[in-house]
Amino acid sequence: MEVQYSGDVMTLNMGPQHPSTHGVLRLELKTDGEIVADAKPHIGYLHRCFEKHCENVDYPGVVPFTDRLDYCAAMNQELGYVLAVEKLMGIKINDRVRYLRVIMAELGRIASHLIAAGTYGNDIGTFTPFWWCFRDRETILDFFEETCGARLLYNYNWIGGLMHDVKPDFGKRVIEFIDYFEPQVDNLNKILSDNYIFIKRTANVGILKPEVAVSYGVTGPNLRGSGVAFDVRKDEPYLGYEEFDFDIAVGKGDYGPVGSCWDRYMVRIREVKECCKIIRQAVAKLPPGDVRETVPKRVKPPKGDVYMRTEAPRGELGYYIVSDGSPKPYRLKVKSPCFTAMSAFREVSRGVMIADLIAILGSFDIVLGEIDR
Repeated sequence: MEVQYSGDVMTLNMGPQHPSTHGVLRLELKTDGEIVADAKPHIGYLHRCFEKHCENVDYPGVVPFTDRLDYCAAMNQELGYVLAVEKLMGIKINDRVRYLRVIMAELGRIASHLIAAGTYGNDIGTFTPFWWCFRDRETILDFFEETCGARLLYNYNWIGGLMHDVKPDFGKRVIEFIDYFEPQVDNLNKILSDNYIFIKRTANVGILKPEVAVSYGVTGPNLRGSGVAFDVRKDEPYLGYEEFDFDIAVGKGDYGPVGSCWDRYMVRIREVKECCKIIRQAVAKLPPGDVRETVPKRVKPPKGDVYMRTEAPRGELGYYIVSDGSPKPYRLKVKSPCFTAMSAFREVSRGVMIADLIAILGSFDIVLGEIDR
C-alpha cells in the first residue's frame, strides 16, 4: 500500500546517475514536500546478460565474469562459484588451498566493508573516514595484486585450486597488517560510529523489522542489523569455517530501535573485527602444499544440478548450476543478496524525509552489478 497524503504529490527521479545511488539505480520518488510518499526502485541499467552468457562459455571461463557481479568483493563472488562447481564434480581441495581461500575471502570482506563504511560516511556528510577507509583498503589490494596481478577483478579462485601460491612471507605481512589495522577500527568508531551527528542521522531511521527482513529474504549484514543472528559461515559452514572461533555480529539497537541504519552500518564495523580473528587463525594453520594439486585438466561435470551458498560481504550469495554433461553450464542462476535487500528498500522508505532516503539507501550497501547481472 502506498502512503496517502492530502497535499500535492510530485514525482521526482533520483538517478540513474547520482552519487548517492551507489551505481546506476533510478528511484522514482513520490514526494509531498520533503516527505517521501513512495520510493520505487528501477533497476536494469547495468544488465549484462551474465546468466545467459555463462551458457556459452566453459566452466573455467565463467570465473572472470563472476568477478564483475559484485566488483567491490570480487574474491568472494568467484569463491562461491568455484565451490559450487567443485561440489557438483565431487572435487576435494587440500588444506593449503582451503585456508588461503579463507584468508583471501576475509581480506575481501574487510575491503568491502571499508568501502561501505567510507562511502556511507561520505553520504551522511563527513569526509575524513572516507580517506581512512580507502587508505587501509589499499593495503589489502596490494596483497591481492602481488598474488594474482589484479587489484579489482582477480580470477584467482580456480576450480580445484588457486591461480598462484602466495609469497613465503605472505602470512607474516598479513598479520602485521592486522596488528596495525585493528586499532584503526577503534579510531573509525571514535570519529564516525559514535559521532553525535552521525547517530542522529541514522539511529532512528529506516527501521527494518526482523519479520519484514525475513519475509523479503534479506540476508547478510542487513538481516543481522535487524537482530537476526544468521550467517552461512556458522549455519551451513563451508571451507571448514566451523573450525574457526568467531562471533556473529548483530544489531543491538544501542541508540534506538533494532534494525536502523546505524545498526546495519555497525554490524559491518563489528564484523571487520571478527574477520581479523578468522585471518589470524587461518594464517596460524596454513600448511605447505600445492595450490594446483587438484585442478582438473578438463572441467566436465556429470549430469545433475547443485546449489551452493556462501556468506559474501553483502549477504548470502547462491549459485544454482544445472549440468547436462557438457563442458558448458546448461543453466546458471545467481541468488543476489543485494537484489533481496533492494526489494525491502521500498518498504522502509515510505514516510521518511528525502535526506533520510539517502541514509537508508547507503545503509543497505548495494552494488548494482550484482543486482542487474
